[in-house]
Amino acid sequence: MPAHITDPEQLKELLGIPFTPEQTACIVAPPAPQVIVAGAGSGKTTVMAARVVWLVGTGQVAPEQVLGLTFTNKAAGELAERVRTALIRAGVTDPDVIDPDHPPGEPAISTYHAFAGRLLTDHGLRLGLEPTSRLLADATRYQLAARVLREAPGPYPALTRSFADLVSDLLALDGELAEHLVRPEDLRAWDAGLLDTLDGVRLSNADLRKVPEAAAARRELADLVIRYRAAKRRQDLLDFGDQIALSAQLAGLPEVGRVLRDDYRVVLLDEYQDTSVAQRILLAGLFGGGTGHPVTAVGDPCQAIYGWRGASVANLDDFPEHFAHADGRPAARQALSENRRSGGRLLDLANGLAEPLRAMHAGVEALRPAPGAERDGMVRCALLRTHAEEIDWIADSVAHLVRTGKAPGEIAVLCRTATDFAEIQGALVARDVPVEVVGLSGLLHLPEVADLVAVCEVLQDPGANASLVRLLSGPRWRIGPRDLALLGRRARLLVSHARVEGDDDPDRRLAEAVEGVDPSEVISLADALDTFLETPLDGTGDDDGLPFSADARVRFARLATELRELRRALSDPLMDVLHRVLAVTGLEVELSASPHALAARRRETLSNFLDVAASFAAGDGEATLLAFLGFLRTAAQYEKGLDNALPGGENTVKVLTAHKSKGLEWDVVAVPGLVTGTFPSGQGREKWTAQGKVLPHGLRGDAETLPDVASWDARGLKAFHEAMKDHQHTEELRLGYVTFTRPRSLLLGSGHWWGPSQKKPRGPSDFLTALYEHCAAGHGEIEVWADEPAEDEENPALHRATADEVWPLPLDAAALARRRSAAETVLAHLDGLAAREDGPPPGLLKKSPSPRTP
Repeated sequence: MPAHITDPEQLKELLGIPFTPEQTACIVAPPAPQVIVAGAGSGKTTVMAARVVWLVGTGQVAPEQVLGLTFTNKAAGELAERVRTALIRAGVTDPDVIDPDHPPGEPAISTYHAFAGRLLTDHGLRLGLEPTSRLLADATRYQLAARVLREAPGPYPALTRSFADLVSDLLALDGELAEHLVRPEDLRAWDAGLLDTLDGVRLSNADLRKVPEAAAARRELADLVIRYRAAKRRQDLLDFGDQIALSAQLAGLPEVGRVLRDDYRVVLLDEYQDTSVAQRILLAGLFGGGTGHPVTAVGDPCQAIYGWRGASVANLDDFPEHFAHADGRPAARQALSENRRSGGRLLDLANGLAEPLRAMHAGVEALRPAPGAERDGMVRCALLRTHAEEIDWIADSVAHLVRTGKAPGEIAVLCRTATDFAEIQGALVARDVPVEVVGLSGLLHLPEVADLVAVCEVLQDPGANASLVRLLSGPRWRIGPRDLALLGRRARLLVSHARVEGDDDPDRRLAEAVEGVDPSEVISLADALDTFLETPLDGTGDDDGLPFSADARVRFARLATELRELRRALSDPLMDVLHRVLAVTGLEVELSASPHALAARRRETLSNFLDVAASFAAGDGEATLLAFLGFLRTAAQYEKGLDNALPGGENTVKVLTAHKSKGLEWDVVAVPGLVTGTFPSGQGREKWTAQGKVLPHGLRGDAETLPDVASWDARGLKAFHEAMKDHQHTEELRLGYVTFTRPRSLLLGSGHWWGPSQKKPRGPSDFLTALYEHCAAGHGEIEVWADEPAEDEENPALHRATADEVWPLPLDAAALARRRSAAETVLAHLDGLAAREDGPPPGLLKKSPSPRTP
């Protein structure tokens, strides 16, 4: 096609962008393979769009011969819009000149998964794949996995987790096998060999004893994966993992690569550090492998925060070899390091944190501020005495900024986990600051949603003891620790009675020998709760004689009745079940009846959660509660690709996890929870030596980048655990780098000594210490720095006097007075009924005599 652009200066003028020399070098590089290591805020999307304009405008390629791939639909849409706008602005394409017979071409820009799906549609018959294959929605995926698990003949003695957990485990292992192109049959053989090896090994500690248990569970899960994949094939269904794995197979066929390289003369790969091993094999098979095809990959190894999700940062490091020139020379490596987002003082902090990361990866340079911004940016840090004081400090700081003119939408609160979301949301609402909690995992930690999910867990699984304890100890039922302990004792007695009664039953003994686990040995608080429907409420009947309080007996019976009624509706459609739970528990009514400002936000939260459930159910008319709970468990675990929610456009303060902040920016960012063990987190990635759902490192495509077990003894396993801690530290460092490069002008960082329920003080983490040292050097302000507690000091939160707790949230004074008056009227009426007709006992709504510990 004819050339419209002949000089880089002309490109700058046409686009109106003062490109840096680094950016210009990447934009005008010859059409050959190259990898661009683009630091945070260095304008990688601008560079990719300008490179398309340069190649098209200079006549080297037609617009429709450009392929651009990225991860999310939002990112693909943004890149497509930037490219389209840039082409029009440079005069390369004219949207007003439309020839119906020859419409102007446009670059093909999509997500990696959409590209794989299109590849299967066009070439799937080469693998015997029918064009009628449908992509599985999340609901159908979990529904099908649950069905396979329910119908599997078994026995599976090593799979001892709850049914909903096993559904999640099955899908997690299937996904990992697909990401690393490992057949489940090969995994079973590998674990069989491991079990043979361990058969002659002395397993001297608990960690070593977990290894054969995990291997046995993984073999059984792999068998279920085989069944799950067979069920998908029978129904012509594919999921995202299948798309990538099958596309990688297609990429191994030379004729497919020739067709794609002819269709797309230039390829752009965005966020390449987040690609999986299977995606790398797919892309290298089509456009690499010594073909010298003009592929430009862009990414930053310092921002590779999705290793737990299957991404391999080694893909970016090894790009020059995977996409070498036709003569064998490695692809060129270039860098973008001028950050035009953040002030220089903020970049100094980020560069200090990332120094170990730069030493690990080739081509990574320290970030530089834009000219004139060297002294811009501010850090404010604080170390508070208690967790509650820290939440108040964050909320006060944000509220002050909003009152002094900062738009709420320019502020974000980034947390390592979603644990504190409810407190942060409540504190901001109390200060009249508009706030939005972003993401499904965030919603799951808010009390109104957590209570709803806890009821559903108990309905679905009688062994969901943690969920039942949450309900019992919460402000609605207010069961104190003494009565909870007695309930646990009754649950254990039920198990021991069942075991004794079954000892003389030969069929039971045979089943136990075959299955390995007796279901009656599972301690179930729900079963213990049901016993209160069978014994008199006053405790005079023939029971185990445990001294439950009268109020606890009444409340146990009421909750057991409630759960029994709800279980009858479990076969109903998912949305009907959820709405029935809300109606029976009264949660929705309670929120609607409260005039408190927080109630409005909580109603919105509940609505958002129900929207998620409705979207899940819409994908499968038969979506069940069991499948939905499996979906939620996986979403709560690092948001494994299920939760694609992004901050909305409302002018609200956004509260989200640090992982979800990648690719986003705000003027002000607050980072609470910078305490020892929390951020950076001390909880490492799940280990294959202890979890059956995790693929062993030796079978992964990126095995060389991960530690592994050198010897099967206590010393070898301890060394592996230490190496995994180091690996986790590096991943946390990357996450910290991403977090601290989000603000444009102000970073607020905080921590505390005393957590909400900890017996030992926490104290500042390495990240907060780095902020303190940065501020002490004159680059910020240390607003508060509490002294370390004395050795004999106790957590004040554990001794805080408890006031009446109101469910589901505090009421204002007037509403509380009205409710108490109504409650007294009802109690008086009930007392009268009890006296005349032996009706319900009095004291139904009084406070539990066994006090709750906050």
